[in-house]
Parts: sequence; C-alpha cells; structure tokens
Amino acid sequence: MAPRVRFAPSPTGYLHVGGARTALFNWLYAHRHGGTFVLRIEDTDVERSSQDMVTGILDGMRWLGLTWDEGPEIGGRHAPYFQSERLERYRAAADRLLKDGHAYFCYCTSDRLRDERERAEARGEAWQYDRACLSLSADRTRELDAAGAPKAIRFKVPASGAAFDDAVHGPIAFDGASIEDFVILRSDLYPTYHLSVVVDDTDMGITDVIRGDDHISNTPKHVLLFQALGASVPRFAHVPLILGADKKRLSKRHGATSVMEYQRQGYLAPAVVNFLALLGWSPGDERGLMTTQELIDSFALKRISAGNPVFHTEKLDWMNGQYIVRMPIEDLAAAARPFFSDAGLGAHPLVAEPRAFHRLLELLRPRAKRLTEFVEQARPLLTEDVSYEQEAVDKHLASPDLAGHITALVETLSAATPFDEAQVEAAVRGTASARGLKAGALIHATRVAVTGRTQSPGLFEVLTWLGPERTRARPR
Repeated sequence: MAPRVRFAPSPTGYLHVGGARTALFNWLYAHRHGGTFVLRIEDTDVERSSQDMVTGILDGMRWLGLTWDEGPEIGGRHAPYFQSERLERYRAAADRLLKDGHAYFCYCTSDRLRDERERAEARGEAWQYDRACLSLSADRTRELDAAGAPKAIRFKVPASGAAFDDAVHGPIAFDGASIEDFVILRSDLYPTYHLSVVVDDTDMGITDVIRGDDHISNTPKHVLLFQALGASVPRFAHVPLILGADKKRLSKRHGATSVMEYQRQGYLAPAVVNFLALLGWSPGDERGLMTTQELIDSFALKRISAGNPVFHTEKLDWMNGQYIVRMPIEDLAAAARPFFSDAGLGAHPLVAEPRAFHRLLELLRPRAKRLTEFVEQARPLLTEDVSYEQEAVDKHLASPDLAGHITALVETLSAATPFDEAQVEAAVRGTASARGLKAGALIHATRVAVTGRTQSPGLFEVLTWLGPERTRARPR
C-alpha cells in the first residue's frame, strides 16, 4: 500500500528549521514511494495560534517546494485539515473510550494536582497521577456533577504498557507503571495533543509517522489510543533533533530559525533543502550536492542516523555558494534582482539593463555565498560617490605621487580602443611600466580608487564593465 504521511505543525510560531526538516523527510518519503503527503494544522491552542502563523507556515512550505497533496487551501477527502474544525470528532472519540471502559472522568482540581506534585518533589520522588478518580463511587460522582464540578477525561493505561518498533531507533518498550493515566479531553472540552493526533491520524489513514524524537515519550500513549480505538497503529520513525554548534538544541540564540528568515538572508531554497536533507540523513555515499530528484531517489528511513546532527551555518553558506555558482545566469538574475530593488538599486542603469546586470552577477558570484552579498559587493560600483575603507586608503593611496600615476592612467584608458579587458589590462600595465611602478602597485591603488576597497572582482573586468565614462568618473 502506498504510504500516507503527514506534517502537522502548530501555528504558534513560524516554520522553523527543525519542523522544515521533518516536513522534508515526510515529503521525500511520500515521493520516493508514490505516496500521499498530508499537511494538517494543529491549532487547538486557541490563545497562541494565529492566522498569521498559518500563513507563515504555508509560505515557508511553498518556498521550500514542499507542496502537499491534501491540506489547507487545496482540501482533500479527509477534510477539514484544521484541528479547530474537528473538535466534535475528538469529543466523540473520548465518549467512545468512556463507554468502552478505556477512560474515566477525573474531577481533580489543578490545585490538588499541583499540591500532590510538589509533595512528591519534596520527597525526591517523580510524581504521576494517583488514579484518585478511577474508583469514585456513583453517589460521589452524582454529587460532583450536581455541584457543577469541572471534569476531564483520562485514559486508563493498561498494566501491559506499550511497545513499538521505531524505524530509526529500533524496538522501544514502556511498561504500564511508567505511563500515567493521561488526560485526553480537558474540562473545557478541548482535546489534548494525544487524543487529537491519534484521531486525526486514524481518520486520515496515516500509515507512517515521521516526527522529532522529542515525541518518543508520547508514542506509547498514542499506541495505546490507537489500539483502544480499534485502529491500525502506524509505523513510527523518530528523527533526532538538530543541535547548534554548541551541541545544544537549536534555538533563536543560534541565529535565524524561521525558514523565511533564511530566504530574507539570501539563501536559495534548493540549497536549503539539500542542506536540511543531509542533517542526520545520508544517501549512502559521499555525495553532498544533490538535486531534489536525487534526494527523492535516494531517500530511505534506514539511512537516518540516530545521533543528533549539528547545524553549521558555514556549511550552509558553502553549499549555497555552490548553488549560486552553478545557477543559469537568467535564474540567478531573477533571484538576485529583488535584493537590489530592496536596497534602492533596482533602477540603476547597470542593474535595469539585463546584459549589464548579468555581467555584474558573473563578476561577483565567485565571492558570493548569499544573494545579499551581491548587493554588498555591487554597491561600491553602483553609487556615485565612492566610500573608502580607511585601511585601504592608508595601504594603497598614501603615496604622494599617486595622483600623478592615476591621472596618467586615466589618460591612457581614454585612448583605449576598444574598451575591453585586453585593452584595459594593457593600459594599466603600460602606464605602470612607463612610470617605473610595479604593475601590482598600480592595480591595487586603482582598485581602491575605483571601489574604495581592497577586495573586488578582477580590476580589468570591473573597469570594462563600468565603461570608459564611468571609469574616468570614479577616482575622486
């Protein structure tokens, strides 16, 4: 049977790196096996969920190219795909579990539960619910109901516990004593995560659950719920969490975690997908740069490592730079142009004219790791007034004879015909020779005079791209 997998984010935040990798693994698995990828929004946390976050999640998925087969905006035969629109399904499932003897009402107040927990902690013991309400008499239950006492529904965990065979970690078992009777429906009639996720996975025919290994402790509860509801238990694959360079769980302190922030920082979506896929997964060989189709063709759950991968921004930068170098110039121009427009440089003649812009990108891309760096490198060439780095001035423009050397070079360049790289190089080297200079000294000085910096693409290419008039106007 073709697999059905799902990605089920909560719209309490934007799509982050860890969630994006989980979505990617599900998407790759579905495409590898001709299956179905379902996107489901777990928005039962009413206070923290927002439509803006939903939009952010969908935008992040689309930017990465992780299109879904069923879910928000496209529907499907298992709609609705928002948990907030499925509340009656959860309540019906909770009622069924009550009637079948798999659950019971719990009238314990939050104060009582807190006090019990604090007393256990004071004794140095781990606390779990003591089943105080499991044995309530019928008379006591009627009294509490008559008084309008709030009541939740708890699942009655069997002594046998639960076990499952994880595709990443292997066999995992929990005995019944280690699993407390957990709440499945709160007193406000809203489901807990455990109930809603199992009901949804059952209703939507999910065959494989691929998610972060922070859910391993939840899985025995879910296995028990699947069994109590008479549903097939899906296969589980728990993916190790991504760590920062300090070997702690990736978070905001490590930098951008929102997927769309990486777009704003100038990363290419295919490079991010390639990078995320290799965080904890291997194609089985030494390949590093892989197309999306190559990732699909190679993807297998058995190749997911059980160890926590480390997110190295330097590696992402390198990979993004490799994608930039390999992009067709037309595609690179389309990707880079919005960054020039945002910087107020989109209307510059050398940006607006496609041939000149393409040539500019060709000059700059050997040094660019992100699309934003094209703007940073190009700005000195596109602004009228050159902004000089003081260190560059001190190193290369301090000679009292330099003004004469530059004036002579400008005169020689004015006579260069045609104004191409060969003629420009000949003019620079000829001027240096005629004035008793080393060519390198004049080249470095001219680079600083033209760009204000010690680093730039090749000087002869830059001058040719600027053209004779702009070249003569640059030195100030």
